[in-house]
Amino acid sequence: MENQPIIEVKASLRRLRMAPRKVRLVVDYIRGLSVGEAEKRLKFLKKDAALPVLKLLKSAIANAQHNFQLEPDKLIVKRITADGGMTLKRWRPRAFGRAAPIRKRTTHINLILAVGTPGETTKKNIKIKKSVNTNS
Repeated sequence: MENQPIIEVKASLRRLRMAPRKVRLVVDYIRGLSVGEAEKRLKFLKKDAALPVLKLLKSAIANAQHNFQLEPDKLIVKRITADGGMTLKRWRPRAFGRAAPIRKRTTHINLILAVGTPGETTKKNIKIKKSVNTNS
């Protein structure tokens, strides 16, 4: 096999006004899938974070087609991360003149698409030790 450069298509979404913990549920759901399968799953997923992640995926597909002339049916979600962004700090009045903090969290999502077959980026060559029962 010849040493061809691996083309990676990147797209990012910054300062999404949603907690990273909620976005990670959606992001973990599509990691390693083909682009078509990931798009189908995101369309029918009943999570609020699915819509911005779907828009980001479509943006990355458009980047691949326009900038690198790649076909969408050959792309997979190689890497996708949802990291914490800045936190907006607000205050809520409480009893006896006190104040309680409200932390409005934001998320940065980074998406990398690559040409390949689904599942090849998530499978690792991990040897599983089988415990052998010698008392049989």
